[in-house]
Amino acid sequence: MTPPIRPPQGRRQAPEPDVLDVLCPMHLIVDDTGIITHAGPTLCKMMAPSDLRGSAFLDVFRLKRPRGVTAMADLLSDGGMKLHLALRHPPRTALKGVVVPMDPVAGTLVVNLSFGISVVDGVRDFALTNADFAATDLAIEMLYLIEAKTAAMEASRKLNLRLQGAKTVAEEAATTDTLTGLKNRRALDQVLDVLVEGRAPFAVMRIDLDYFKAVNDTYGHAAGDHVLRKVAQVMLEETRDSDVVVREGGDEFTILLPQVKAEDILRQIARRIIDRIEEPILFEGQTCKVSASIGTVWIEKGEKPSVAGVLDDADIALYASKRAGRAQQTIYTKDLRTRSGIASQSGGRGARV
Repeated sequence: MTPPIRPPQGRRQAPEPDVLDVLCPMHLIVDDTGIITHAGPTLCKMMAPSDLRGSAFLDVFRLKRPRGVTAMADLLSDGGMKLHLALRHPPRTALKGVVVPMDPVAGTLVVNLSFGISVVDGVRDFALTNADFAATDLAIEMLYLIEAKTAAMEASRKLNLRLQGAKTVAEEAATTDTLTGLKNRRALDQVLDVLVEGRAPFAVMRIDLDYFKAVNDTYGHAAGDHVLRKVAQVMLEETRDSDVVVREGGDEFTILLPQVKAEDILRQIARRIIDRIEEPILFEGQTCKVSASIGTVWIEKGEKPSVAGVLDDADIALYASKRAGRAQQTIYTKDLRTRSGIASQSGGRGARV
């Protein structure tokens, strides 16, 4: 039997590059002049579209440790030297490796960087997968863990978004009038509480539609609903984005107007709303006619009335508009309550000129 051929004693047999590509897919072969002559497939993927072959090793990588190494001869002098490197170009990824003489006579080196990259950096910056590492590399296990964690976090994020969306929808539904899309009485109470506590100037308009019952009785509830939606649209168009338009029920509306600093502004807004609501509204060939009576309370800066008192005063002003002939606005003053014969409620705002 012919004995197996063994390499000469004292001389290391160099592994073929294709073997290294499988066992150490993150490796480089560097000649005695410092030029990269071969790169493993994972490093080629990381540096694409650049071709590492023909590049100077120290032009591609910045050697951080050991600090005394400045030339390839220094790397040849110590087999098994551990390296701390970083790419010279963005994303300047940090790497760890070991350098081993491949052919001491020729001065060829193998720089093995396998498992020398942060798996998080590899996935984020270079889209590395388990296929980019050797089958026995612990990096594969870490990749599986990262993938599992990423999948779990993504599922959690989507669930949180759905829950937050459902919460937002539920909160919106709880404060929205389903017929008109305006805010409802619950929202009115919440916003009015904030305005009262803020002690900044604001106004409250209570609006009641005139002759709405006649529309319902004559043309039916579908016509009445159509009128309510049209009226809601008018109120939204004639108020500011910061104002809150509320349908309390039936044909009763309230508008909250923060930061109102003059009564003239209230008169202009009310006039526009009244004029537009008086315009005929068509429904299935029928003409529906309504108007709007408005009672307004203006709270000046520094005042802190009660919520119930504000709404009660606005109702007094609204009734005054109705008695005066409808389709008009009345701004509350204390003498309106005296003339109406209604005593001031406890917790109300008290006197106001």
